Amino acid sequence: MNALAKQLNEIIEQGNPHILDMLSDIGKNVFFPKGILSQSAEAKQKAHKINATIGIAKEGGDIMAMPSVSSAIKDISLANSLTYAPSFGIPELRKKWQDEQREKNASLSGKTISLPVVTCGITHAVSIAADMWINPGDVVILPDKMWGNYNMIMGVRKGAVIKNFTLFTESGGFNLNAFENKLKEEAAKNSKLVVLLNFPQNPTGYTVTEAEGKRITDVLTNIAINGTHLIVIADDAYFGLFYEEDTMKESIFAKLADAHERILAVKLDGATKENYVWGLRVGFITYSTKIKGDSKPLYEALEKKTAGAIRGNISNASHLSQSIVLKSMNDHHYLEEKKAKFSILKKRANRVKEVVYDSKYQDYWDVYPFNSGYFMCIRLKDLDAEKVRLHLLDNYGVGLIALGEKDLRVAFSCIEESDVTELFDIIRKGIDDLRSA
Repeated sequence: MNALAKQLNEIIEQGNPHILDMLSDIGKNVFFPKGILSQSAEAKQKAHKINATIGIAKEGGDIMAMPSVSSAIKDISLANSLTYAPSFGIPELRKKWQDEQREKNASLSGKTISLPVVTCGITHAVSIAADMWINPGDVVILPDKMWGNYNMIMGVRKGAVIKNFTLFTESGGFNLNAFENKLKEEAAKNSKLVVLLNFPQNPTGYTVTEAEGKRITDVLTNIAINGTHLIVIADDAYFGLFYEEDTMKESIFAKLADAHERILAVKLDGATKENYVWGLRVGFITYSTKIKGDSKPLYEALEKKTAGAIRGNISNASHLSQSIVLKSMNDHHYLEEKKAKFSILKKRANRVKEVVYDSKYQDYWDVYPFNSGYFMCIRLKDLDAEKVRLHLLDNYGVGLIALGEKDLRVAFSCIEESDVTELFDIIRKGIDDLRSA
């Protein structure tokens, strides 16, 4: 094992030995290298005459750039757009994002969390988290309705064993009993579990209520108290897009932060959906756990390991993308702009809710609960979802996502409010076509 990795492991063990036990083999062995990086940092401070350490090209005292590129970049300097960003991410952006995390999650008050590490989108954050915390054969608990890429990242690439629980009760709420029973069942056989919770949820668009969130927190804490190590990953890709009063307006990460020494809460979030910048690919990984004494050394060790994993994966996320996000967050119109875009999506969600439950559709589908995010799902009464999807696409030019045998996902985020009624009428017409064929 590299001496730097060993040193980081010792720091983690001093702060909370359970966290060291939770790390994957990669997580234990990964480190943030010194070498060229540290030498370049020293040269940046002291090489006042000539600095020949930087692995970029310069010209005339500035960053070398082709005019066809530099002309496309307005208002952001070449040094803040075309150069490499740190593997940790731009320091100012990390601090700004952490401040906003605390503003949006009241339960973080008085709790310790790490400084977010920047990833290339939230998919990359999931992958880096998997590298850090999942070994082949580790059990990952997920709902039966989930984003399919979780299986690719954790099941296929990392060799994890995915165990599902039924997401909804018959009455249309989070299935707390199924969640608790699955956790107890797997905790009886495994000393370590990975639990991934995604609210607002993809594909269903459901966020738990405040009461459900408290019960989830209690269940997880009780499992930890009984001796199981828990890595609880909150995929908060759609965070903030909460459209109804009774939905929990915080991340489950905030509820679990600092909760128990056997719980590591991992927050995966980003500007991707929260700030409507999908292609910029700016995500974050943030940690929280109960720590003996000063929390700073342990969090810095985890940040270094995470940055090391990124360094050994993509080197760093786009400097230009990070600078654009930071510039937007510092703009005095920022909150006003976010509120305006949120209002548009909320109106679309409300319109879908008005239409999809209409009695004229009651013989065609059931509706899964939805109250947030980008999506909602319907369960067809009798037809195969893939057959319906293809029929609608080929004959009506309407695109939906088929999930399993009966479920169709509708992304209301990308359709105009005025098109909602027509969309569901076309789905009904397509079902009538197939029933009469």
